[in-house]
Amino acid sequence: MARINLLPWRETQRKRRQRQFASAAIAAVVATLVLGFAVHWHAEQLIADQEARNAFLQREIDQLNLKIKEIEELEKTKAGLLARMDVIQQLQQSRPEVVRLFDELVATIPEGVVLTKVQQTGRQVVVEGRAQSNARVSAFMRNVEASAWVTDPLLLLIEAKDRTGTGLSHFRLQFSQKQREGIVAAGG
Repeated sequence: MARINLLPWRETQRKRRQRQFASAAIAAVVATLVLGFAVHWHAEQLIADQEARNAFLQREIDQLNLKIKEIEELEKTKAGLLARMDVIQQLQQSRPEVVRLFDELVATIPEGVVLTKVQQTGRQVVVEGRAQSNARVSAFMRNVEASAWVTDPLLLLIEAKDRTGTGLSHFRLQFSQKQREGIVAAGG
């Protein structure tokens, strides 16, 4: 039998396989590195794009915040103007009421009563004056109660003739002015 030595062929085959394996391993490592670099680069690009979008959104938000502040300032100005308009409207409505109050005072004051002071706070009116007698003050109170424009008379103070030394009674009277809605709209 002839002997064939197959060892060198096997050894050559093994070395060739090892070289192929090493080449494949190096190619796999290189491919992995390239793929890893590509994935890393792609992730960096995504992050950079998102940061750019975030910066754009932040700029837009800042612009909107400025507009919101402007709107809030306009709303404050509007509220102030509306409040002023309301005050002016109330003054316009109350202007005829003062005239009506004085007309009503003239109509309700009986003979023998003189007013020395008239003070109004809101709808409350306080009058001070002198009267020839307490009966004249009572008549004044009855006239106020019967009036269409003033009501609820309340005598706060009365000093008799003897104490004043003037021969007249001093008095202080409080009453309320009625609010008449339809009168203002009708022109007084």
